[in-house]
Amino acid sequence: MSRNHIDATGLSAAGPASFSRLPATRFEVLGAISVSHFLNDMIQSLMLAVYPLFKGNFHLSFAQIGLITLAYQLTAAVIQPLIGAYTDRRPHPFSLPIGMFFTFFGLLLLSIAPNYGLLLTAAAMVGMGSAVFHPESSRVARMASGGRHGLAQSIFQVGGNVGTAAGPLLAAWLVMPNGQESLSWFSAAALLAIVILFFVGRWYRHQHRLPKTARLAIAAAPLPKGIVRRSMIILVLLMFSKFLYLTSISSYLIFYLMDRFHIPVQQAQIHLFLFLAAVAAGTLFGGPMGDRI
Repeated sequence: MSRNHIDATGLSAAGPASFSRLPATRFEVLGAISVSHFLNDMIQSLMLAVYPLFKGNFHLSFAQIGLITLAYQLTAAVIQPLIGAYTDRRPHPFSLPIGMFFTFFGLLLLSIAPNYGLLLTAAAMVGMGSAVFHPESSRVARMASGGRHGLAQSIFQVGGNVGTAAGPLLAAWLVMPNGQESLSWFSAAALLAIVILFFVGRWYRHQHRLPKTARLAIAAAPLPKGIVRRSMIILVLLMFSKFLYLTSISSYLIFYLMDRFHIPVQQAQIHLFLFLAAVAAGTLFGGPMGDRI
């Protein structure tokens, strides 16, 4: 039997020499993509955290608030797998900064939108930026992992979760006291992310110019299609349930706290920050644990 036989789990039982060929974990790339994820998700959560501002400025109902979330999620979530499927076949390293331009222009439009229709358009643009960003950035995190996939994904994901948690704080400290126009200040964060992602894209492009064998972190054996299909269905259901309650809580927690406990909006935003910070902490510890299980 070959030394690199496939064991009962379907994973390659390669000898020690195979592991010596694994590339080192590129922490500088993981750090850059995590910071970009922080900036991207901070902008997105900022939009959710200022819903009370939009509700007051445009006299919106809770149903209309929900439609803003729907406009964002339709582009961010529904289009995202289509973009991922396309870039699987045709990788586009510089789609990362291009996607962030959608977020940049969406944020600027949010800051000046004079009516509800443009609010929906701006939310959809921010969602489109997220849809373009996440598939390729996840791929970069895996490419830079050096085989430590759980650690790499936790570094990548914790950046986004910390950014999501930071959004409500920034909304409480900066946006609520200064009004809708102050959202434009955060376009600087989008521009910073564009610059970072440009350099990440250059590294990504270089990896694709290497010989195929040099690009592979681990030569994983193909699993049976049935196992892959069942695993994907389970993962999709888990992710759907997770984001169903996360998005619902993030969208309406502030309003609930203000109505139920009669606290000011800034204090309610701090409670939202605490909730989202707990999500970030769980992500940070979950990745390394996954590598050990």
